[in-house]
Amino acid sequence: MAIRLGFLVPVSLFQVLFVVCLVHAEKSDRRYLLIPNAVTGERHSEEYCAMYDICGKRTDGKVLNCPRGSPSVKPDDLLSSKIQSLCPTITGNVCCTEAQFDTLRTQVQQAIPFLVGCPACLRNFLNLFCELTCSPNQSLFINVNKNMTVNGIDFYINDAFGEGLYDSCKDVKFGTMNSRALEFIGAGAKNFREWFAFIGRRAPLNVPGSPYAITFRSSIPETSGVKPMNVSTYSCGDISLGCSCGDCPLSPVCANSVSPPSNEGGSCSVRIGSLKAKCIDIAVAILYIVLVSAFLGWRLFYLNRQKENVPSRAKPFWHAMEGGELHSVNQQKEENLSIQMLQDAPQIRNGVQLSIVQGYMSNFYRMYGIWVAKNPILVLCSSLAIVFVLCLGLIRFKVETRPEKLWVGPGSKAAGEKQFFDNHLAPFYRIEQLVLATIPDVDGKSPSIVTENNIKLLFEIQKKVDGIHANYSGSVVSLADICMKPLDQDCATQSVLQYFKMDPDNYDNYGGVEHLKYCFEHYSSAAKCMSAFKAPLDPSTALGGFSGNNYSEASAFIITYPVNNAVDKRGNASEKAVAWEKAFIQMSKDELLQLVQSKNLTLSFSSESSIEEELKRESTTDAITILISYLVMFAYISLTLGDTPHLSSFYISSKVLLGLSGVVLVMLSVLGSVGFFSALGVKSTLIIMEVIPFLVLAVGVDNMCILVHAVKRQPMELPLEERISNALVEVGPSITLASLSEVLAFAVGTFIPMPACRVFSMFAALAVLLDFLLQVTAFVALIAFDFLRAEDKRVDCFPCIKVPSYANSDKGVGERKSGLLARYMKEIHAPILSLWGVKIVVISVFVAFTLASIALCTRIEPGLEQKIVLPQDSYLQGYFNNVSEYLRIGPPLYFVVKNYNYSSESRHTNQLCSISRCDSDSLLNEISKASSTPETSYIAKPAASWLDDFLVWISPEAFGCCRKFTNATYCPPDDQPPCCSSNDGSCSLGGVCKDCTTCFRHSDLQNDRPSTTQFEDKLPWFLNALPSAACAKGGHGAYTSSVELKGYESGIIQASSFRTYHTPLNKQIDYVNSLRAAREFSSRVSDSLKIEIFPYSVFYMFFEQYLDIWKTALINLSIAIGAVFIVCLIITCSFWISAIILLVLAMIVVDIMGVMAILGIQLNAISVVNLVMSVGIGVEFCVHMTHAFSVSSGDKDQRTKEALGTMGASVFSGITLTKLVGVIVLCFSRTEVFVVYYFQMYLALVLLGFLHGLVFLPVVLSMFGPPSRSVLIEQQEGRHSVSSIQQ
Repeated sequence: MAIRLGFLVPVSLFQVLFVVCLVHAEKSDRRYLLIPNAVTGERHSEEYCAMYDICGKRTDGKVLNCPRGSPSVKPDDLLSSKIQSLCPTITGNVCCTEAQFDTLRTQVQQAIPFLVGCPACLRNFLNLFCELTCSPNQSLFINVNKNMTVNGIDFYINDAFGEGLYDSCKDVKFGTMNSRALEFIGAGAKNFREWFAFIGRRAPLNVPGSPYAITFRSSIPETSGVKPMNVSTYSCGDISLGCSCGDCPLSPVCANSVSPPSNEGGSCSVRIGSLKAKCIDIAVAILYIVLVSAFLGWRLFYLNRQKENVPSRAKPFWHAMEGGELHSVNQQKEENLSIQMLQDAPQIRNGVQLSIVQGYMSNFYRMYGIWVAKNPILVLCSSLAIVFVLCLGLIRFKVETRPEKLWVGPGSKAAGEKQFFDNHLAPFYRIEQLVLATIPDVDGKSPSIVTENNIKLLFEIQKKVDGIHANYSGSVVSLADICMKPLDQDCATQSVLQYFKMDPDNYDNYGGVEHLKYCFEHYSSAAKCMSAFKAPLDPSTALGGFSGNNYSEASAFIITYPVNNAVDKRGNASEKAVAWEKAFIQMSKDELLQLVQSKNLTLSFSSESSIEEELKRESTTDAITILISYLVMFAYISLTLGDTPHLSSFYISSKVLLGLSGVVLVMLSVLGSVGFFSALGVKSTLIIMEVIPFLVLAVGVDNMCILVHAVKRQPMELPLEERISNALVEVGPSITLASLSEVLAFAVGTFIPMPACRVFSMFAALAVLLDFLLQVTAFVALIAFDFLRAEDKRVDCFPCIKVPSYANSDKGVGERKSGLLARYMKEIHAPILSLWGVKIVVISVFVAFTLASIALCTRIEPGLEQKIVLPQDSYLQGYFNNVSEYLRIGPPLYFVVKNYNYSSESRHTNQLCSISRCDSDSLLNEISKASSTPETSYIAKPAASWLDDFLVWISPEAFGCCRKFTNATYCPPDDQPPCCSSNDGSCSLGGVCKDCTTCFRHSDLQNDRPSTTQFEDKLPWFLNALPSAACAKGGHGAYTSSVELKGYESGIIQASSFRTYHTPLNKQIDYVNSLRAAREFSSRVSDSLKIEIFPYSVFYMFFEQYLDIWKTALINLSIAIGAVFIVCLIITCSFWISAIILLVLAMIVVDIMGVMAILGIQLNAISVVNLVMSVGIGVEFCVHMTHAFSVSSGDKDQRTKEALGTMGASVFSGITLTKLVGVIVLCFSRTEVFVVYYFQMYLALVLLGFLHGLVFLPVVLSMFGPPSRSVLIEQQEGRHSVSSIQQ
């Protein structure tokens, strides 16, 4: 999923600065200029002005005051009341005229909406400019520097006032932009000196600011007569002018609020000297020492006990290796016994005491094997007919490729929250993005991308993007048709070109690169830096690869095109966008990539539909790799099923046709499973199409090899029906046990909430079940046909061709030598494992790795890297790398409030807002606190609050915002129609809006809050009000989709949202932790305020699964292993056998998780399915060996040797090597998800299964194995005598 950039809401404002200008005026009274001591100490006295009245204006319209040193003037009553309303500290005489005061009022009203939320800050800020303009003692702290015209003034201010002003305002928020107010009226000043320097900077023509330099001074020359302005400042913590906690952390109400709990649980660790280890590591190490010590102690105790007893009959067994002669005698006796048993089979034979279930199964397979061998055609045709009927469901076959349908369950909380957000507010916009970056030099440092050539290249790219015309249903679609337009005019494109109004002609007119660098620092205050869509553009959203606020050092341009989205993504609106996105990507590949690379830059790009399109392409990317994997497995099957090849008889003894038939049966089982679920309307997935055939083939091959080898082990002198029957009796129960365990293990996966994994498990479970049924029906019938073919001396693959005779054709299995692998297992592998030293090493090593894997499991991170699921040659690979490297802002985060009761009787308003008189623990104050600890909260900024801005907008202090005509209808700002004609370049204060008044007086409000009726009437006004120079708080564009007005007349707003941002999220674990932190925060605040609040971000729906992925994995693994244990217990009726299988399976799974941690494989739906699958496949490495051990005779070492000799070769060749050759091919896949989750995990499963099944399990059985179920049955004169040979 692409990372979403936040859209900066529109607001139009200018730097607030009271312009004090002294110039020589031709018509001014010259007597003031002829005063001989005009620059002496006489000018600096109380009740004396340094400047008075307006003498003219600059060419850009800025008014200029007169440099008149004159006594202060007593205003009339009307002017006095006006001054008192804005400047309550000034009483009596003043040094300003009504025209000067109107200018002051007009200019400071731009700042009031930013600061009105904190009365103390606003009062201090107004006092600064009130004293500068109208103070009767103005000459005491103002010194005018001039020749014929004013060059500047010195403004002497006490440092205490500067510090008090800055401290009261430094934390005040401007919610609309998720930022501090000082970012807009102080250029982000870090102290009062920087703020004063910004205010006093001389501005060029047509640029907001002072027309001359104002120098703020604190040091006073001696004998100058100057006294610094020393008006008292108000602390933001002052109760009478109290600010909210969000605007003033020093506020007394903040001391009563509870700090948010830290999200850092703090992993337990222990320091040993300079080594710091986790507690789990120490605990595991201690446990290992205890277990190994207990094991060695048990061994020593057992040996001592044997020496004390020294029974004569047991001595040959324990000291067999000490007496070669005795060993030889015992071996000869065993051989004679075997020969005698073969010769006297009717009288003495081996029998097995089976469990009730195994007994029924053996009897069934005995009769069934004979019947199948006699009726192979009937069995083959009937089984295939049933499968073909299931395959008819493929007519309704469909593939699901939409990510939200693959990875998000229908009961998902995040999915429900997304649906609520989309339906009640607005669906999150689509993102189309370009990232241009410079190439690092030899030192690894990337040069700045902010150069003239690169800006011109950006204009050229923008021209090409604007020129894209896609075709949708015969109509032409361009970016302007689908882009997001906050004010219904210009696209909200996020690009540095917005500082030039997206017009290349403005590049030179505005000053080129220097203008760009100027806008990086004044993007919120300079009119020329305003975007084409009438909003400030935060440089951090359009630049990348910079540190701090050093935007000029940026090494990347990030161009984002927000595009309108639709709730129904299959609607026309989305289809038009998809059509344009395809054309955009194609043009980026064909034209932009070459253009950018020719300028020695890099380009990456993405669209909203890119991931879905690339996932579709992935389905064909590895088709050849998967096909080769199948062919390699087929070739191996053909070789392993046949006899040892001889040049003279290989064309008869080979099993190529049988192997091919087995592969076809595997494919039919997969098709039957897909057809069955398709008939039920279940859509398939790409994982099913690519993985299940390979999986079922790997599982099916095992049983095919075991069945064929079992038939080949039967005496050739027996009829074919009896050989097949005996083979099914021998391996049928273990095959049934393994297959049922696999089916159950996969069926457990249906409890996983992710649809893709649940569907995969359903399809796989049925496919494995069908494969098992086809193996014991159709494949057994095919075995009968193939053995009949070989006995009839017909050529493999061409059974119509018959060979007259070939050498050794009549040899039976009893006359053949055992295979090389079987001899190795029996004569080398088993004797080595029988040595006690080897047993101790094996037990110690395997237990050590298992315990180490338990410790390593804690290091597995949840998630699924987006790059892994895409083809390695995908253009998105570079895009995700660049986003992670360059992006400096995280995805937008919305806190959604349900059923906000705005009535006067409810406390909800104060429980949500963050301005003055709001609760200290309100939602927005809590968000502000959380943003102060972004490393744990993952919240980067305070929230943009429509509620705060609305309350400020209707406030009487914000006299330029909420206004009404005399008929009580809405009055727009003076610079907007109908107050100002859209065709006029300037606006007159004497126009149609001259009679507008503020909506409310303080007496109209209740504790500065509107009544229910007032709230209801003015909220639509606010949401429709455009931001203006007079009032930056207009809600249109910024909050158009933040409030649902449907049904709000009842006093309840069903849905509203407050927007902030996450911190940059570069890793999957960051996304998971940010979601967890946001939910914990919302839950805590919801419980505290008793208001339903939930967080929403566009990626939550896809990452919700990882919140409980560990719980999901452990529950499913426990159920899978438990199901296998119950099946084993039911079939074998042996708790002992079932417990050993359970132990080995658990160790295999834990060891695989340890390998995952070592290889850095993340825990996600795919790996959870693989882990559950490893339970099913791991059964095959255990159950056959355990079954062979339980029915063998002799002591435990002899039975282990016999089991390895009979089943060890089949497990190694039929299970291990078969899977190994197929898995190795997957490492050549071009899609990393196959390499990581199928090659690496399957390879680990095969190797660990082999080691546990053929090394660890034999050792465990030889030491702790269950008693033998083998008995000797003697038949004499019709009577049966049974003697057990259990050991």
